Amino acid sequence: MAKLKVIPLTLKTANSYVKEFHRHNKTCTGHRFSIGALDNNNNIVGVAIIGRPVARMLDDGLTAEVNRVCTNDDSPKNVCSFLYARSWRIWQQMGGERMITYTLQSEPGSSLKGAGWKIFGKTNKNDFWNTRKKTNVGYVEDRTPQTVDGQLKFRWEAQ
Repeated sequence: MAKLKVIPLTLKTANSYVKEFHRHNKTCTGHRFSIGALDNNNNIVGVAIIGRPVARMLDDGLTAEVNRVCTNDDSPKNVCSFLYARSWRIWQQMGGERMITYTLQSEPGSSLKGAGWKIFGKTNKNDFWNTRKKTNVGYVEDRTPQTVDGQLKFRWEAQ
């Protein structure tokens, strides 16, 4: 089994990894912090990007959301669980009290279960998502939809 090590990453580095390896999500526009998992050969085998909750009602300053976790095909089995557990631990050390993330209901959530997270809710299907992106001059740009938009999801919380 590979001995994993955590390292801090810039958003640019984490997003480059996501762009290359994530199967259905795009890169993130902002973050609170990002981390990477290194294997025994000091290769990045996974990344996690942690930001503010996307849902405004959950953004209380003490809650963070794991916006992306991404590994490559050659990553050891436990990398995702390692990244979820470390993200939660780091957030607690920063004074955070709650961490959430979402998975598609079609995904098993094995990594989250392995890290001790629990399902605390599910999303309703929302076909009325605002597709306009706010800019400093008003709503002028179309938001590019992602393949996961409108799909049912589970909300997980760290324990």
